[in-house]
Amino acid sequence: MSKQTLTITDNRTGNTIELPIEHDTIPAIGLRQLKVQADDFGMMAYDPGYTNTASCKSRITYVDGDKGILRYRGYPIEQLAEKSTFLEVAHLLLFGELPTASKLTDWNARIMAHTQIDKDLKGVLKTFRGDAHPMGILISAVAAMSTLYPEAKQVHDSEIRLQQVVRVLGQLPTAVAFAYQNLLGRPHTDPDGALGYSENFLHMMGLTGDGEVDPVLARAMDVLFILHADHEQNCSTSALRNIASSDADPYCALAGAVAALYGPLHGGANEAVLRMLAEIGDTKKIPAFLERVKNREVRLMGFGHRVYKNYDPRAQIVKKIAYEVFDVTGSNPLIDIAVALEQAALEDDYFVSRRLYPNVDFYSGIIYQAMGFPVEIFPVLFALGRAPGWLAQWMELMDDAEQRIARPRQIFLGEAERAYLPIGERG
Repeated sequence: MSKQTLTITDNRTGNTIELPIEHDTIPAIGLRQLKVQADDFGMMAYDPGYTNTASCKSRITYVDGDKGILRYRGYPIEQLAEKSTFLEVAHLLLFGELPTASKLTDWNARIMAHTQIDKDLKGVLKTFRGDAHPMGILISAVAAMSTLYPEAKQVHDSEIRLQQVVRVLGQLPTAVAFAYQNLLGRPHTDPDGALGYSENFLHMMGLTGDGEVDPVLARAMDVLFILHADHEQNCSTSALRNIASSDADPYCALAGAVAALYGPLHGGANEAVLRMLAEIGDTKKIPAFLERVKNREVRLMGFGHRVYKNYDPRAQIVKKIAYEVFDVTGSNPLIDIAVALEQAALEDDYFVSRRLYPNVDFYSGIIYQAMGFPVEIFPVLFALGRAPGWLAQWMELMDDAEQRIARPRQIFLGEAERAYLPIGERG
């Protein structure tokens, strides 16, 4: 068997070091051995955006972008989306195993028993202006929860940690619905513990049609939450881990994750897809639009992914869900444009050669719009689905003995030491 090491020769000095290889990685700190002078700091790796840097070891989510694979705790996303509920998947992410029937019943009951929000949190949510963006409200709401549950600061107590997990999963949908109804000037709808998780959320949001939530829509919401539940070390998850590495309480760490998700390059992509499809307006205009994309005049939103260089496995599931939702809500005219655009792009060598395939955002916004959600709520829905993944990543971090407070290095390119000049001598 070959030796599991990497030998590096510094051609500046001729010095050679040998670093151990574990899981196809080398310890970055080992590069510090490479120095020109004995008192030098040593070498570092330069990796903007952490495109090829592993910051942790994780057992939660596996992504193979080249093969289009996404698995939670080893289970293919296709199977979970077809057979599981969102809370069942949340249990899997958090605890590593799918629950038995009795455990799932207890888990569901525990979450639904924590759906009421504190009156002080309601007070905070009432203070926002009518034009406040829902993501700004959500960041504030999650951060405010830190002040309501001070015991959450005991981040190394497993029982206290679990209590915060239950509170977040139970209360977040209620806080979102309360804030949404308040922005619209409508009375708040209390949570109904007898309903399922997604059904209760749609109930509180007022998306009930003739008074009851359509089971097809509730299931679609559940599946969309499942598809967004975790996605390895993305921008918002990395932000959460960085914040939590200082032993900040989970609410502050989650607020940071939501803030990262707020950015249009992360959580706002499906809104951008809707605006693109509306701009195209007609299937006949697709060829001209794609030519503009090739000429780099506009961007093709909802195609391509930082990780996936194949068809995003979530996109196929969302596309199927879209038609099930339209059977209930009526067809959305944008779906015809979306399908024709996808077909045209996948038949064009320009996009195929660049491995640009539809991602999960390409169809999800159309579904949300058909269900009655305004576009401003789309990233909030993403956050609700991602909550169990964030929490699972937080719990894993807290139990990881190898982790330290996050503190990236920099390449300093500024001025060297300079003498201070009195203001009268400055040119």
